[in-house]
Amino acid sequence: MSYSWKKILIKPESTVVDALRVIDNEALRIALVVNDEQQLLGVVTDGDIRRGLLNNLPLETPVVDIMSRSPITASVNTAKEQLVKLMESKSILAVPLMEENKVVGLETLHHLFEEKTYHNPVFIMAGGFGTRLRPLTDTCPKPMLKIGNKPILETVIRSFIKAGFVNFYISTHYMPEQIQNHFGDGSELGVKISYVHEDSPLGTGGALGLLPDDLPQDLPLIMMNGDVLTKVDFERLLDFHTENQADATMCVREYDYQIPYGVINGKGNKITSMVEKPIQRFFVNAGIYVVSPSVIQSVPKNHHIDMPTLLEQHMNERDNILMFPIHEYWLDIGRMDDFNRAQADIHTLGLD
Repeated sequence: MSYSWKKILIKPESTVVDALRVIDNEALRIALVVNDEQQLLGVVTDGDIRRGLLNNLPLETPVVDIMSRSPITASVNTAKEQLVKLMESKSILAVPLMEENKVVGLETLHHLFEEKTYHNPVFIMAGGFGTRLRPLTDTCPKPMLKIGNKPILETVIRSFIKAGFVNFYISTHYMPEQIQNHFGDGSELGVKISYVHEDSPLGTGGALGLLPDDLPQDLPLIMMNGDVLTKVDFERLLDFHTENQADATMCVREYDYQIPYGVINGKGNKITSMVEKPIQRFFVNAGIYVVSPSVIQSVPKNHHIDMPTLLEQHMNERDNILMFPIHEYWLDIGRMDDFNRAQADIHTLGLD
């Protein structure tokens, strides 16, 4: 049984934001909606929240509007083997445990099984110049700048290792020797690290063409910029991509922009509506992708191309590029303000 289950209980009047905090903080991928008597009213998963975001529901929406009202539950006395069978048959990751119609616990597949090992390649882009962080990057590649007591790139790699990934490739260009000297072949971290070097910058997608031919032919690859700090659930991302048989999956973040003026709509010279300082919501590229072998193989060696352009080409061919909204912590360390924020955030994220 998960010993953090009491921390994932929320009230029906809670909002989607409240559920997000619970799911992110406790890492159990679920929140349980209960009344004052601790009777189960419904459950909210990160999948429910992502569907809500895709349907443009505001974060202030009550959780009762997105929760599952008929969740799968089990008696607190159910044997482990039966719980495993139940969760596998229903394709769920957690089951609330009940006693006399009240929630008394939570069991998860992750807890019932040992940690998984993923042999999917993880490809990290670490070749950029980091010009917006000068003078810090005059003598150090941006991924090797320290956040807390570790280089950014080491924090990224350790987050993948924690999720069970063991097979890494790093793309280098600017000051590659500093990266290679620090990580070597990965043996000190208990993983395998290989390097591909861009003699000239190839864009965010071009380095795919430099990967070796002996990559696993049946496993999708996770690709990520080496200057991103995040607590995204890489296992869930990979499962989403595989379950939907996507050619590629792009992680996206919701971005809000408030127009600082009243917006006037009209027809001819007649005003039809007025909206004071409206908020526009967009999905933006988070710099994290899952790509299938066919996409990797489509990139010629030493061919310059950015990932959005590459994905657009495949969209036109097969229309099978998906997006995966992430609500977890995410920070692209591109500017000095971002670098300073990361220094403040790192100790509270469990990433240091």
